[in-house]
Amino acid sequence: MDKTLTLGIETSCDETAAAVLRGGRELLSNIISTQIPLHRKFGGVVPEIASRKHIVNIMPVIDEAIAVAGVDLREINQIAVTFGPGLAGALLVGLSAAKSLAYALKIPLVAVNHLEGHIFANFLSAPELEPPFLSLVVSGGHTALIRMTDYNRFELLGQSRDDAAGEAFDKIARVMGLPYPGGPEIDKLAKLGNANAVTFPHPKVAGYDFSFSGLKSAVLNFLNSAQMKGEEINSADVAASFQKTVVDTLAEKTLAAAEEFKLDKIVLAGGVAANSSLEKTLRAACTRRGFKFFYPTKILCTDNAAMIACRGFYQSLEKNFADATLNAVPNLRL
Repeated sequence: MDKTLTLGIETSCDETAAAVLRGGRELLSNIISTQIPLHRKFGGVVPEIASRKHIVNIMPVIDEAIAVAGVDLREINQIAVTFGPGLAGALLVGLSAAKSLAYALKIPLVAVNHLEGHIFANFLSAPELEPPFLSLVVSGGHTALIRMTDYNRFELLGQSRDDAAGEAFDKIARVMGLPYPGGPEIDKLAKLGNANAVTFPHPKVAGYDFSFSGLKSAVLNFLNSAQMKGEEINSADVAASFQKTVVDTLAEKTLAAAEEFKLDKIVLAGGVAANSSLEKTLRAACTRRGFKFFYPTKILCTDNAAMIACRGFYQSLEKNFADATLNAVPNLRL
């Protein structure tokens, strides 16, 4: 069994995270310091505040990850760090810490794509999972369907052309007066409503791409029209109907892609993977069609360093290392 110790570092948005992984699947620690309470009063993440908070948190979080793992910093064999996509200032804090430690310890540095990291969270939740499989990555800024043929081989089948699913959730939640982060609040409110109460248009995009800007506009128009007419709005019904439209769209394209490419394993990943309706809908659909469904634990759905360490480990098997010139790429794509 591989005993390589990988220190993972993640600071792409508003979570300062560090984790220690032994080999590819044995998680020794996973420390996350969230900034949600700090940004909630602004209704969303303020990049400058996020960066400053990362500077304060980064070393204490790394120290705690090392301590909880029960290892010495000098035992770490390599460091994996997120270099994009994300907020430029936030990414630079993690990169600076990772590059400094790698240089001081004279160990390799691995540059990890945050979106790929989300997929690898599933290897930590399900040790039996092996490629090939189809992955639906749904986060605040990205929605993508990816065919993974090997640990280091990906094929992007489709992605969001405008608003990602998570972005649409947050925007609708904000208009409805729900607190940040909006996605979990929509999910919670939807449980109290009738998902068939309001008919919203299903986004129609060719192939496996996604578009949620039209749906977002339809919900906004519905809310504004009702307000202008003085009609009472059942917020729970609106939340449930909106959520159902998003989830049905994601599930429909995912299942179609799995059938076309003859993949019997479907993997859900990303922050929106924590949405209970999405997980329930995909799981039920996979059961009906005989597909295996994989879904990370809640703590591994949101941004974390464990998934970054896992992705970094598999990159290191192909000697895919970075050097001291590594820089942040805020708009990095798969």
